[in-house]
Amino acid sequence: MTDMTDTHTYEGEAQLGDYYALLKPRVMQLVVFTALVGMLAAPVSVNPVVGFASILFLAIGAGASGALNMWWDADIDAVMKRTAQRPIPAGKVTPEAALALGCALSGMAVMMLSLSANLLAGAMLAFTIFFYVVPYSMWLKRSTPQNIVIGGAAGAFPPVIGWLIATGSFALEPWLMFALIFMWTPPHFWALALFMRNDYDDANVPMLTVTHGRRSTRNHILGYTVALVVLAVGTAFTAIGGWIYLATALVLNALFLKGAWDIQHRNEDDSEADNFAVERKFFRLSLWYLFLHFGAILAEATLKPFGLGGW
Repeated sequence: MTDMTDTHTYEGEAQLGDYYALLKPRVMQLVVFTALVGMLAAPVSVNPVVGFASILFLAIGAGASGALNMWWDADIDAVMKRTAQRPIPAGKVTPEAALALGCALSGMAVMMLSLSANLLAGAMLAFTIFFYVVPYSMWLKRSTPQNIVIGGAAGAFPPVIGWLIATGSFALEPWLMFALIFMWTPPHFWALALFMRNDYDDANVPMLTVTHGRRSTRNHILGYTVALVVLAVGTAFTAIGGWIYLATALVLNALFLKGAWDIQHRNEDDSEADNFAVERKFFRLSLWYLFLHFGAILAEATLKPFGLGGW
């Protein structure tokens, strides 16, 4: 991390929208959705007020980790086209303000989730924030091409926390949801890295495309996708699955596997010629992939009391 105050002039008072952008609202939306699914898929019903408050505090915790990540990564964000307009490199928020916001929101979120739900849920949120900021942002991201593989665990914890909010205990099912996100993360981000490699080169981030090249990355995408397909389809035959989930998983995983196969069989000339059209299509599909899988789990949980979900 470099001192951004040495190279940036900050434009007076930051606006509310600038602080909101620090919380990575798009990532927060995914966190909230997967945590909500984890909570509603649990076999224990949650009081609506308790559930709403708990998911709100979880969202605040997710936003806090985003602010802390932007504080630490401000130097590399400044040289990447994809992130150059984030609040700190754009000169809208000072690093000190981002750090203070992230720390304050982290403490509040963990404390309030512990009070609204239970101590185990609060502890898991604290661990998730710590894992995203320290092992991933401060160490893995800048030191190993396996950064997104190991670091992807941080984004996979929300459904486990959602389950803990409802039950206060661990079980197999939330870890299946964890595994789904964990295995989805590498092909999702490696597809992005294929057509954004110059960004990672410029920032000296050891993404797989930088350290091992695009051919190796394409092979890795296919390998992880095959493992993901087995996991995703197999989840249909567990307590959180059913015929709705199975139908969804079969269609989505057929498309995802076809996309990974097409990427693996591309050469660099083809990709450069059409501006990585196949890779971009796969990346867009990956966004729908996770949302629809968790939507199917939610549908199963919602319909089971009426005898329509499950097997």
